[in-house]
Amino acid sequence: MIPRIKICCISSIEEARTAIDSGASAIGLVGSMPSGPGVISDDLIYQIAKTVPPPIGTFLLTSETSVSEIISHHQRTQTNTIQLVDALSSGTYAELRNILPGIKLVQVIHVINERSVDEAIEISEQVDAILLDSGDPNLAVKELGGTGRTHNWKLSRKIRDSVKIPVYLAGGLKAENIRQAIDIVQPFGIDLCSGVRTNGKLDREKLNIFMRVVLNR
Repeated sequence: MIPRIKICCISSIEEARTAIDSGASAIGLVGSMPSGPGVISDDLIYQIAKTVPPPIGTFLLTSETSVSEIISHHQRTQTNTIQLVDALSSGTYAELRNILPGIKLVQVIHVINERSVDEAIEISEQVDAILLDSGDPNLAVKELGGTGRTHNWKLSRKIRDSVKIPVYLAGGLKAENIRQAIDIVQPFGIDLCSGVRTNGKLDREKLNIFMRVVLNR
């Protein structure tokens, strides 16, 4: 199976169009974060998201951890998917679903060790998909993705084999390593940011090369 492609850190309507024209099935729009690249204003997220045609996924990356703040963030941006990059601190996924019917929930799991596998299995019962990324939310300044680093793909494969919902793979993916990553993990989708950028801007040539490698063209 050819994995779906999500291009993250989209910063303009033009970048969104470039990603979609290249074959992306989803784009990532990064809200306020304690660290990492790609942060844009909520107003710009809203402006970009409303130009994206269905069935393309528009993922709001939120670092909010309370249900009330997550809902507020989504109401300002109006994406069709919420990507939670940190663990819930108050409230439940059920509350999110009740208040935001029809909005897909994707939980990021930062793959650090075997405990990450247990965390993914537990959460998988409550969300629509899981995204496996590099990072460490336990640091003094939380790393919630966008590190440009790979992680232990064997742990990611273990998670992929243990859950019943779609799994996206992220973290340091680029044309040079994506075939190996796909072969090991066999994810439903792949998510990338820095691997197709030059000086922070989406690079059409790098993106096209990446797509050709993924599609074996």
